[in-house]
Amino acid sequence: MPTWLNDAVFYEIYPQSFFDSNGDGVGDLNGIAQKLGYVKSLGCNAVWLNPIYDSPFLDGGYDVRDHKLVASRYGVNDDLYRLFERAHALGIRVVLDLVPGHTSIDHPWFLESQASASNSKTGRYIFTKSVWDAPEGYRWVSGATERDGNFLVNFFSTQPALNYGFHDIDYPGWQDPPDHPDCLSTLDALVDVMRFWLDRGADGFRVDMADSLVKNDDEKTATSLLWRSIREMLDREYPEAALISEWSYPERSINKAGFHVDFYLDHWHNGYHSLVRKRENDENTCYVGKGGKGDITLFTSDFLPKYEAVKHNGYIGFITCNHDTPRLSRYLGRREIELAYALIFTMPGVPFLYYGDEIGMRYIEGLPSKEGGYNRTGSRTPMQWDRGRNLGFSTAGPHALYLPVDSATDPPTVQTQLKTRDSLLGTVKDLISLRRTHDDLKADGSFEVIRAEAGDPLFAYRRGNLYLFVNPGISEAGFGLHDAGLPCFGEPDPPPMAPGGIIYSIGQAKIEGGRLTLPPQSFCVLK
Repeated sequence: MPTWLNDAVFYEIYPQSFFDSNGDGVGDLNGIAQKLGYVKSLGCNAVWLNPIYDSPFLDGGYDVRDHKLVASRYGVNDDLYRLFERAHALGIRVVLDLVPGHTSIDHPWFLESQASASNSKTGRYIFTKSVWDAPEGYRWVSGATERDGNFLVNFFSTQPALNYGFHDIDYPGWQDPPDHPDCLSTLDALVDVMRFWLDRGADGFRVDMADSLVKNDDEKTATSLLWRSIREMLDREYPEAALISEWSYPERSINKAGFHVDFYLDHWHNGYHSLVRKRENDENTCYVGKGGKGDITLFTSDFLPKYEAVKHNGYIGFITCNHDTPRLSRYLGRREIELAYALIFTMPGVPFLYYGDEIGMRYIEGLPSKEGGYNRTGSRTPMQWDRGRNLGFSTAGPHALYLPVDSATDPPTVQTQLKTRDSLLGTVKDLISLRRTHDDLKADGSFEVIRAEAGDPLFAYRRGNLYLFVNPGISEAGFGLHDAGLPCFGEPDPPPMAPGGIIYSIGQAKIEGGRLTLPPQSFCVLK
């Protein structure tokens, strides 16, 4: 296990939207390097970069054309190497996005594989034996290659699936088992790409669609074995390199496949969804919703079994948002967002802050799809640094921008929120500082639910010597400290903000007569 993950707070950067250093309207690596001091000032000590590889950008860079070449829009390879050095000098780790399941149709591997004559890459992708052979249940592209066959894609038609084999073989004529030489060659090529970047300063990888490699693998048995072999390689050669999965099934991804961290994604009806994102009939029914229609037990009943299953082997990753998800500000107000962040940054595991969420950037409605973004495009707009030209993102003309900036008359910006502690940015900094100051809030710190009941908005939990309380409701909530077995809160009551009392709060919580009172929409931490 990489030791640094225990204290990690990640900042996710969508490279083309973070900061444009050369005025062409698109964010770049030198721009990111220039803003690493800002990332550090937040308290974040790790960065996840969405794909920076050469690509035709038909899916925002998740259609890789050359795994070992930085896309020219971002700079050159040396710019990334300097970014690694700059980040490491500031105590920041840099994790790259790894896209193992597919490539662009323009990738040299595919250009060889689709040729009519057999070659060393013929088996690198999955083709049927004839263009007239297109079994149902698979996503095929037909009639687009020299080769007499249809090729399998993972999602978009421009993303041919790499061949790691099939666990269950339905069509022996074109489906290979995972131990077939062609499949092992694909795995070797993936490992070669990982070694290339790790040798040049990367600190690990977030793995896109990590569970999708071996096909017809419903239980992910063969896929898990594949990743376990990669984990063993990392343990031998790069023990401090992190492996983070887009899987959202930690019992498989961590315990079986060997990932260090697995994202808790916004999946319908899971605990994360119920905690901060659930909506029904255009109304917030998530736990932090101030309408009081959430149910904390929907979170605890889902999260606790996952946490208990993997807590000795890896970490669950909580996200404020990501490049595939609407920003919380689309549906939640300022205080609701603060309570969401309070939970995310004090849970066990590894938190991920999406760029701009610290200032409450809005999801921009109605944008035309950009580079395969579709409804995700509204969460990928330029970072808002100040009230200057293009909100400080770029000096380019507005029509040259990768995406338009927020056109509202009151766009949230870093510059504005730095001027006052009473800002969302100030709250985020305080929460991250709280987490990084107290060892009990580290990724591997203990977690115990003290109170979580259906129909009761009050949620109380313990992290070591810290007791945390959330009241998202519209009414005051109380908690008897003596009854809960907290003898450290005996008479006389410690003064607020003193050691042994309230060490952090959102809202004016107070202790009187051995009883904690939380006002509506509040959060507090007792030590």
